[in-house]
Amino acid sequence: MIKIIPGYAVHRYPAIFDAVHSLRHKVFVEEMGWTDLASDDERERDQFDDEHAVHHIAMRDGVVLGYQRTLPTSRPHLLTDVLHYLCDGDSPRGTQHWEVSRYCVTPASREGRRAVGSVGSELIAGVVEWAIDNDVSSLVYEFEATWLLRAVQLQFFVRPLGLLHKIGTQQIIAAELQITPHTLPAIRAFRGCHAPVIEEAEPLRRAS
Repeated sequence: MIKIIPGYAVHRYPAIFDAVHSLRHKVFVEEMGWTDLASDDERERDQFDDEHAVHHIAMRDGVVLGYQRTLPTSRPHLLTDVLHYLCDGDSPRGTQHWEVSRYCVTPASREGRRAVGSVGSELIAGVVEWAIDNDVSSLVYEFEATWLLRAVQLQFFVRPLGLLHKIGTQQIIAAELQITPHTLPAIRAFRGCHAPVIEEAEPLRRAS
């Protein structure tokens, strides 16, 4: 199940977020070679882990197995302030468009290198459930190019925002994924599970 924790409530969950930042370091620094994110304590954090972020955490029996973060595009976020070279022109901005970043799953919870495993697909289902509940119509990603086809297969309307760029060991592309009426049913059909995946979520505070 997915636990949704807004940035202003992170201090209530110190053990969970220590595990989150450790997982982020293992995946993005150690596996993917994003060496700019390396830290001596092997915990990956950045300037966007603030009160406006919304954290999505996949847990089993109290253990963190997967994670992703949503950021309001009405404020500074990765695509505008760090990875701006991935976008050719203006990127989607506004309260209906949120960026999804730092998606990661523990190695033991993956089902094949290229497969969307149960934890991974749960995170995808969770972010769409959360988006629908909060009147968010599209999600902005910076991800490996192979995810473009996956997104189309899951009935997102996909709009690439720029060209491929190599970051670490991967070819990364920015894209806007617009949620359609068919997206959530397609994700649930892919998972073989039609029950909601969000276990706990505090109301969203809209960014100004």
